[in-house]
Amino acid sequence: MSLLSDLCNLNLSESTEKIIAEYIWIGGSGMDLRSKARTLNAPVSDPSKLPQWNYDGSSTGQAPGEDSEVILYPQAIYKDPFRRGNNILVMCDAYTPGGEPIPTNKRFDAAKIFSHPDVVAEEPWYGIEQEYTLLQKEVKWPIGWPVGGYPGPQGPYYCGIGADKAFGRDIVDAHYKACLYAGINISGINGEVMPGQWEFQVGPSVGISSGDQLWMARYILERITEIAGVVVSFDPKPIEGDWNGAGAHTNYSTKSMRSDGGFEVIKKAIEKLGLKHKEHIAAYGEGNERRLTGKHETADINTFLWGVANRGASIRVGRDTEKAGKGYFEDRRPASNMDPYVVTSMIANTTILWKP
Repeated sequence: MSLLSDLCNLNLSESTEKIIAEYIWIGGSGMDLRSKARTLNAPVSDPSKLPQWNYDGSSTGQAPGEDSEVILYPQAIYKDPFRRGNNILVMCDAYTPGGEPIPTNKRFDAAKIFSHPDVVAEEPWYGIEQEYTLLQKEVKWPIGWPVGGYPGPQGPYYCGIGADKAFGRDIVDAHYKACLYAGINISGINGEVMPGQWEFQVGPSVGISSGDQLWMARYILERITEIAGVVVSFDPKPIEGDWNGAGAHTNYSTKSMRSDGGFEVIKKAIEKLGLKHKEHIAAYGEGNERRLTGKHETADINTFLWGVANRGASIRVGRDTEKAGKGYFEDRRPASNMDPYVVTSMIANTTILWKP
């Protein structure tokens, strides 16, 4: 083991009370995660006990150079699977020095929706299926694919095993374990239809916690691929042609949907989503029109339809929900690069608060 590895694996709790807190936030593109670390004098488990911090917003595309200070508000704490011990990862959102949320702070408006009494009473649950593609760093081509060429057609790769079918499993497994260590409610992983593409699921999570956990799971994935020398892509259609795109299917239920008679509540909620289809599509991820073509297990972007067990629909209701007469449904429209704060709060707003 190298000296660098030895130093990186030091357990600070063995020699000092001090801990490292990695502050994490979303940058100016809405998808670029940023982070920096600071030393704390003692362990902290409550985000409200953490100090606010600042960063140079002119370097992240979030503030002009002449007035570039942006303030980080700690919102959620997770165990750090990289430094371990009592060290922590801190999910933050960003504000002006005057306390106003900056335009890329989507968490602020989501938190307002999730704190509405009617939404709180319905206890919205989410399970988000995050698909992503692993790329070779130098050529930005999926791992396992011949450079400049293509593997065999889709079919054997979905949930596949074997060196000629599953590419990057060590990265995927490391991410799974790291998320569990961090305290993220990651519920599973699987290989996807396109080779080099994978999925992890976060949930069930309640309200704003769903967005916090998905963003943190993305951060951990970015860090692991950094170590592995691989690039992770959340592009909704990374390879053109007869290849599946990448989505972030969002499973959703409320207390009323999970109760007896919930199937009728589900159908009314889906009807509302259909009436707001264009607004949702506009907020469901950049480049989604390249993915939602009506092929490769998607509905056409301009069409709204739902069905039981139909993966070619905008909204899928499971057979188990139909049989039980209650349960959840899956919104299959969100792209892999969607903002979970936007999508989860929008679904809650449309289905619970909006009155047509």
